[in-house]
Amino acid sequence: MKPVVVLVGRPNVGKSTLFNALTRRRDAIVADQPGVTRDRQYGEGRVGDRPYLVVDTGGLATQAQGIAALMTAQSRQAMDEADAIVFVVDGRTGPSADDREIAQLLRRLGKPVTLAVNKTEGQEPGSAAAEFFALGLGDPHAISAAHAEGLDALMGRVLAPLPQVSEVEVQDDVPRIAVAGRPNVGKSTLVNALLGEQRVVVADQPGTTRDSIRIPLKHDNHDYILIDTAGVRRRTHVDEGVESYSVIKTLQAIGEANVVILVLDARREISDQDVGLAGYILEQGRSLVLAVNKWDGLDEAQRAWIRREIERKLSFVVFAPPHFISALESSGIAALFPAIDRAFASANADLPTAQLNRVLEKAVQATPPPIAQRRRIKLKFAHQSGHNPPRVTIFGNQVAAVPDSYRRYLANCFRDAFHLEGTPVRIDFKQGENPFAVKKPKRKQSPRLHALARRDERIKKKRKSRERS
Repeated sequence: MKPVVVLVGRPNVGKSTLFNALTRRRDAIVADQPGVTRDRQYGEGRVGDRPYLVVDTGGLATQAQGIAALMTAQSRQAMDEADAIVFVVDGRTGPSADDREIAQLLRRLGKPVTLAVNKTEGQEPGSAAAEFFALGLGDPHAISAAHAEGLDALMGRVLAPLPQVSEVEVQDDVPRIAVAGRPNVGKSTLVNALLGEQRVVVADQPGTTRDSIRIPLKHDNHDYILIDTAGVRRRTHVDEGVESYSVIKTLQAIGEANVVILVLDARREISDQDVGLAGYILEQGRSLVLAVNKWDGLDEAQRAWIRREIERKLSFVVFAPPHFISALESSGIAALFPAIDRAFASANADLPTAQLNRVLEKAVQATPPPIAQRRRIKLKFAHQSGHNPPRVTIFGNQVAAVPDSYRRYLANCFRDAFHLEGTPVRIDFKQGENPFAVKKPKRKQSPRLHALARRDERIKKKRKSRERS
């Protein structure tokens, strides 16, 4: 397995900036204020031919309460999982009392620790790092995460004592699952229930999760990657700064996922935000699993009410049957993995051309396309033109006039015929004949017919000449 390198340090020393620089992505939120990162964030890095996993953590706080205490617990759990630790300090402020306490904690862990002195751009490396020798963690390494200075040398030093392993590529058949929904519907509780451990921070207040956290998972010998996302709320309720970035990260996570578990709160009505988020998932072409959380303790009247709410407001995602769960009690969770597998398989299904055209013919016979400009729309041939989600291209005449309602009708016909669950079906129309039809060669005229045709042509020319004269 790839070695795990964990970034730790007190808040606002540049751990997330370093994480983004090492992974060459912008998965971790960066802001000029402490306490932005709250959960563990996983990414992949490489030095030369050596791959590794890097973990960003929230700031270690020596006197922590509330969410700060949960963040510290997350950081300590990440350190327990680490093969090597990078202790990030601020080269502009010098060693602080908190840095000294963290250094004592790291010495007791007995794991390889490399001291990275960040924010040293424009300074002479030796003098910038000299005062950090007092922390007793060996030679400090001067870097600038914001300017990507000294990072290869730093990671080369971090990985040097670790055994070298070959990289195993992440297979395309590993589903990436985003867990999304409004704030405080139980997304992080659901992720912890799926994982069977306290992996992400959970608190009884909205907006606890800010980053989109990627977590590898194995269930029944199947590999998955879970993505826990920040809660999405209406634009008018989004604060400026960090929370606005969190919403962007959520939408990006949905775009990167194969399957999205949309978490709904059974004790609240289906809001415009829920409907809008389901619509966005559909627009992105992601497969969908509906998880209605907080189902425990509801009476039959309440359960009937939320079922009616789903049927009424989420009728456009009827292909994703709801799963009624309690993430806190871990009830109904087991049914989610088969639903994920079915949705992922449906999104990547191969649809044979012959069967597609039989389904198209039956659909047109059952409900013909409408008349457009006094001419009937003719749909002639269909073939599959894409996966994830399945995409079907249909050739015919007057196809520009096909209404959206008929497009949805055809998508439902294909979905039902091929038993596709949890995935949208894209329908494209193209004007023209069947491009795959074998064209019959033109029959050659016999020499006698050819001579007769030439004679008739001469006679016509002479007749026209006499008429002109």
